[in-house]
Amino acid sequence: MAIITLLTDFGLEDAYAGIVKGVILSVNPSATIVDISHNIAPQDLSRAAYLIGASYEYFSPGTVHVVVVDPGVGGDRAIVGVEIKGHQFLAPDNGVLTAVLAERSADRVVRVENNNLFLECVSRTFHGRDIFAPVAGHLSMGLDLGALGPGVDPETLVRLHLPQPVSTDTGEIVGAVITSDRFGNLITNIREQDLIPLIKKIDVSGLTIQMGDRTIHGLSESYTSVALGEPLAVIGSSGCLELSVNGGNALNFFKTGPDEAVRIRKKIR
Repeated sequence: MAIITLLTDFGLEDAYAGIVKGVILSVNPSATIVDISHNIAPQDLSRAAYLIGASYEYFSPGTVHVVVVDPGVGGDRAIVGVEIKGHQFLAPDNGVLTAVLAERSADRVVRVENNNLFLECVSRTFHGRDIFAPVAGHLSMGLDLGALGPGVDPETLVRLHLPQPVSTDTGEIVGAVITSDRFGNLITNIREQDLIPLIKKIDVSGLTIQMGDRTIHGLSESYTSVALGEPLAVIGSSGCLELSVNGGNALNFFKTGPDEAVRIRKKIR
């Protein structure tokens, strides 16, 4: 069974996402298409990079992942096909695969130039329909990635600057909020393994998590570990530290968003 995932900033108000699916199915009627999300904010490359990095490994090898967040559409940016551990990615070369490439090196990269695989008329503004969709359909039917175009050095791919957590001389771990989900949970770039040096020394209840002028004491096991309406810190499903509110919305509670610094330290007695 051929699986194709879609991650775009097309939204659901217009016909764009549906048209892309129609083109894929016209090439491979038996393809299974899975929507990761179409609600990326327009041109938000960082969120797209986070979501594809957090999602793709939950699909089986052989899946074709199509990422169309493409503010440079119609310009001189390349479209690339990337193969990593059996997964194939089609994306503009604009940094949307940064998180994927940070975890694993690419096995193969090609520049998508074989216009025999494109729709007959390629518009300047809708490459998702005219290039990405038909190419994904052909890949899902077993077409070799090398048929898409010439090879590319993986090191030349565009990468975004995604901030990484750091450890300070005073023993703090300093990270940042990278995104929020529809529940208002604030997702940080601090991974569970980043906390190991601190947790080895003290129990998780001995940690303090500070953002702005608010402090949370300890890590919670679940949202209900604190009273209704109270903030908490928890390791979320992505394996990253999240700031949440039991029954509420942390984005509204903390009145902040991406790039806000988050500091973790031992509790001061």
